[in-house]
Amino acid sequence: MSQNTCILSILACIFLTFSYVASLYVWRSKLSRDHPSTIKRRFFSVSCMMLLAPFVTQYFLTDMSLTRGDVYDQLGLRAPGFINALILPLVLTAVLFLGPLTMQFLSGIWTIYRAPAYWWSSWHDLVWVRNHVMAPLSEEWVFRACMMPLLLQCLEPMTAVFVGPVLFGIAHFHHMFEQMKAGFEFKTALMISSFQFMYTSLFGAYSAYLFLRTGHFIAPLMAHMFCNHMGFPNFAEIGEYPPLQRIVIVINFLLGFTLWCLLLTSLTSPDIYDNRLHWQT
Repeated sequence: MSQNTCILSILACIFLTFSYVASLYVWRSKLSRDHPSTIKRRFFSVSCMMLLAPFVTQYFLTDMSLTRGDVYDQLGLRAPGFINALILPLVLTAVLFLGPLTMQFLSGIWTIYRAPAYWWSSWHDLVWVRNHVMAPLSEEWVFRACMMPLLLQCLEPMTAVFVGPVLFGIAHFHHMFEQMKAGFEFKTALMISSFQFMYTSLFGAYSAYLFLRTGHFIAPLMAHMFCNHMGFPNFAEIGEYPPLQRIVIVINFLLGFTLWCLLLTSLTSPDIYDNRLHWQT
């Protein structure tokens, strides 16, 4: 791989990052990000970005990269191993959230999921659709499916797993301006955005790892949807439960993290997903 080709691949990823963020602000409006008009316009913008991104990837992919698989394979749109990629990474991610899931169970939240009215009202709530569907779909498509093949032209898989998510984390800094617009002071907005950068970068690394190990776009997408639904664990809420339940919750937090660490490699083995594109066992 020539140095010029590598530089162009990195620049293409930077272009996709800034283009994705810029697509959210092409509409001049004083309305909040949760206003239906703002959400609908941004849906249209990121949809256009999703259409553009694979053409950028295809343009900068070298013939050497395409010998390992065609453009569809590079983007994680493969048939072999699809069912496993749909289920196993989601199960793995749920294991990591064993503590928060226990809190939901003990508080009775799980009963809501059985009610058709919950899902019906959710699909008519644009904020819910944005957070649970459109944001994960567009972000995983642009930052994982379209960027990772370009990064792998320059970097080893494990290096790409941690370099790519930095751009993903940086892309979330645009929320800082919206927080200031909502009335937060600069320091407060910076602290919140810095925390968001930290955990979105960590999640991005996990998501990139799933994409490269499984060779499927659906794997990080399902994990992202689940994580957006669960949100960042609120450890302060543990104190609101009775003493015995607190012990169970804390144990399940630790158990979930331990099991996730133990199962991470085995449940993402490329052999399970018939993946020989980026990662060899």
